[in-house]
Amino acid sequence: MIAITQKVLDQMIDHCRDELPAEGCGYLAEKGGVVDLCLPLTNTDHSAEHFTMDPEEQFAAHRKCRSDGYTIRAVYHSHPHTPARPSEEDLRLAVDPSLSYVIVSFAAHEVDVQSFVIRKRAAKKEEIEIVREK
Repeated sequence: MIAITQKVLDQMIDHCRDELPAEGCGYLAEKGGVVDLCLPLTNTDHSAEHFTMDPEEQFAAHRKCRSDGYTIRAVYHSHPHTPARPSEEDLRLAVDPSLSYVIVSFAAHEVDVQSFVIRKRAAKKEEIEIVREK
């Protein structure tokens, strides 16, 4: 299970919506077991089918988390035209089994957000708990 504040969930969805028609991407960070920091990053591919996070922004996000006492908990990205489930490319590129992989889909009328734990190219759906702000 991954616990996320509503504010962070909204920030992530807004960032991904702003990036349309390309995929949006970024990190979600937690403190005390609750994700309450959204770190939007640039998709340097500017593609609707895949993403590459800007390396300088990745390093800056890691530094910010270290200095502010956060742990990166998840990688998020959007699927502008496909369901919220890992693609073959997502499965291949998910190399850190300690992270969750959150997908925001705009394929249907309603935005769909799903989280997965991916190990050895196998995805297992993970419950998302929305928690109140502290």
